[in-house]
Amino acid sequence: YIARDDEYQCPAGERAIYRYTSEEHGLQLRRYWSSACSQCAIKSQCTPSVQRRISRWEHESVLEAVQRRLDRTPDAMTIRRRTVEHVFGTFKHWMGYTHFLTRRLPNVGTEMSLNVLAYNL
Repeated sequence: YIARDDEYQCPAGERAIYRYTSEEHGLQLRRYWSSACSQCAIKSQCTPSVQRRISRWEHESVLEAVQRRLDRTPDAMTIRRRTVEHVFGTFKHWMGYTHFLTRRLPNVGTEMSLNVLAYNL
């Protein structure tokens, strides 16, 4: 992906340009493709269809930035997992490991909220 031009570059060097935006499952997806696919010498290695179409979510750059950050510090998720698991372990210990003391979703929600409030205090 070439952010400056809002285009993709294929392995053959052609540019896949922005064509249109569509919405799928509440996500705005931008569609890209090149008109040069039909004459491409390496088309058989790329796609069996007429053209290679690429979809890009409107917030894909955020995911790419997070991935770059994770690549720089591979231990970050391990440390984060440990930090969060401690909290859930404490809750499970307080609540008896296996069950809530109340029944029905509104009551269970209240019980969990009280546990979270007590933990934060």
